[in-house]
Amino acid sequence: MIVTWFRYDPGEKGPDPHVHRRHTDAFFVLEGEVEFSLGPQLQRMTGRPGTFAAAPPNLVHTFRNASDSTAVFLNFHSPSLGFGDVLRGHGEEGFDQFDPPADGGRPLAEAVFNSPGEGELIENEKGSRLIKADLPHVTAIDLTFQPVFEGVGLHAHDDHVDLFYVLEGEIEFLEASGARRAGPGTFFAAPRGTEHGFRNPGAGPIRFLNVHAPPGDFLRVVRRG
Repeated sequence: MIVTWFRYDPGEKGPDPHVHRRHTDAFFVLEGEVEFSLGPQLQRMTGRPGTFAAAPPNLVHTFRNASDSTAVFLNFHSPSLGFGDVLRGHGEEGFDQFDPPADGGRPLAEAVFNSPGEGELIENEKGSRLIKADLPHVTAIDLTFQPVFEGVGLHAHDDHVDLFYVLEGEIEFLEASGARRAGPGTFFAAPRGTEHGFRNPGAGPIRFLNVHAPPGDFLRVVRRG
């Protein structure tokens, strides 16, 4: 997976409509508005902060900033399949991106578009888990934990990458070498086999986006509480 932080100026356009045949292209809006066009008919949908949108393989999509304000968003390619090389100016040859297929590709119903507050909500006294995406290549959860949450101790995943983007509050991330505190805008990634954990060290709630790629079995654990 590759994760990219983008800032689009007012009126800035994204790529032409396209598909990826072997990976999922996903987005999480942080600031402003991003207009997504999804599916065979390029249905337009406006994503505001907290929106998660995703185009699985062979689903036509594009995006732009159609507003008069700056837009900031995260972009996830899972797996990356060379997108980092494209961003670094090494060209698009061999990258998994193609013109829309003649049959229109997958239907709009197979896209993910969850606006702020939308998703599969699971709550308890320690906080809330809002599942924003459950796809074969990636899962995403908007997580909020109260101070009573005791945290998650050091552990490792052998089959997927565990990613965190801090949205609100201050989180203490744990590593084998120690701990570090991080506020909003911080990105933390634990590659396969890397020990990691986290806790809420303060008196207020913490909120972060948690992404697993590939998904592994994490959502089953989340859903059983």
